[in-house]
Amino acid sequence: MWLFNSSIGRKLVMSISGLALVLFLTFHASMNLVLIFSESGYNWICEMLGANWYALVGTVGLAALVIIHFVYGFWLTIQNRAARGTDRYEETAKIWGVDWASKNMLVLGIVVLLGLFVHLFNFWFNMQLAELTEMETIFAPTDGAGLVKYTFTGVLADGSMDECWCHPVYCVLYLVWFAALWFHLTHGIWSALHTLGWSNLIWFKRIKTIGFIWATLVVLMFAAVVFYYLGVYFGACL
Repeated sequence: MWLFNSSIGRKLVMSISGLALVLFLTFHASMNLVLIFSESGYNWICEMLGANWYALVGTVGLAALVIIHFVYGFWLTIQNRAARGTDRYEETAKIWGVDWASKNMLVLGIVVLLGLFVHLFNFWFNMQLAELTEMETIFAPTDGAGLVKYTFTGVLADGSMDECWCHPVYCVLYLVWFAALWFHLTHGIWSALHTLGWSNLIWFKRIKTIGFIWATLVVLMFAAVVFYYLGVYFGACL
C-alpha cells in the first residue's frame, strides 16, 4: 500500500495525524484555560469528558494518532538519514533557511512523548482511569481543578499543603515540555500544510506565519495555567 511503501504516503500520514493532534491540543489548551477563570466550569468539563463512552472512544483514537505519528516520524527520520549517508551533517549545514526545529524534530518529538507520559501519570491515571476502575485517589476523578492545583502547588482539599518537593519540579518539567512542544509545532504545522499542498510561493511564508502564531497561542494557553499555579504556590509559601 502506497501509504506504507512510498515516502510521499508516509509524509501524508504524518501530516494528517499531526494536524489532528494539533486540533486536539487546541481544544485541550482552551479547556485548561477555563481553570483560571472558573474551577466549577473546569470540573463540569472534566465530568462531561470522564469515563463516558464518547470520551473513551476519543481516548483510544488519540492514542492511535500518537502512536501512528511517532512511528511514522521515527521511520521517516531513519529513512532520511540513510538517504543522506555519512555526509548528512555537512549537507544540512549548507541548507539556507532550515530552522533548528526542522533538524531536531525527532529529539523534540521524544521530549514531547516523555512529557506526555508524565502528564498521563499525573492526570489521566488519576481521572479517567480512576473513574473506570473505581480506584481510590486523593481527589474525586471529576475534581480536575483540585487535582491540577495539588499537582502544581501541593494544596490539598482541606487547604493544607503537602510539603513534597515534587510540586514546583512538576511546574518546571511542564514548562520544559511546553517549550519542546512549541518548537515541534512551529515546524510541524508548517510542514504538514506544506505536504498537503499549500506550497506555492504566495502561501509558503503565510503558512509558516500561521504555524508560528497557532503554535504560540496553544503553548501560551497551556503555560498560563502553570504560571498561574506557580503564583498560587509562592503565595501559599509566603
